[in-house]
Amino acid sequence: MAMIGQPAPLFTTTAVVNGGEFKKVSLTDYKGKWVVLFFYPLDFTFVCPTEITQFRDKLKDFKAAGAEVLGCSIDSEHAHKRWLKDDLGDLNYPLLADTTKRISRDYGVLLEDAGIATRGTFIIDPQQKVQYMGIHNLDVGRDANEILRVVQALQTGELCGAGWKKGDKPVG
Repeated sequence: MAMIGQPAPLFTTTAVVNGGEFKKVSLTDYKGKWVVLFFYPLDFTFVCPTEITQFRDKLKDFKAAGAEVLGCSIDSEHAHKRWLKDDLGDLNYPLLADTTKRISRDYGVLLEDAGIATRGTFIIDPQQKVQYMGIHNLDVGRDANEILRVVQALQTGELCGAGWKKGDKPVG
């Protein structure tokens, strides 16, 4: 299971990228980069698209911070592709298929009884160690702005107090 300061669980899976192409994606593809890996319950739901499109809308800010965004659910790459085509449009970041539920289980976000992942967010540093993890209830979406703030704070290597934002002085 994922733990702060420990190596992030490795994975290789099929993802939907570039407006509908299928591609094998591994965490090791991102070694040397910051990664925001977020899990969501299911495609074609109500709260999930608000998060997924907010990450898309903030993607240039994540890229400016040197961070890659990856979304993941237990749905297949085919379901992802259809959802993008029918509802969401191109995201410009990969949606990972986790049909075996191994990735969700390895990151500790699989709700075994329901067979789906809850809303989990992980920030992985360039050495592929977990530096942040947040787990949310199914009913409440996360805020990409807060995740970006945490990425930027982690990148300083300094002590950053509550409400810290880029440009603020560190604590102490």
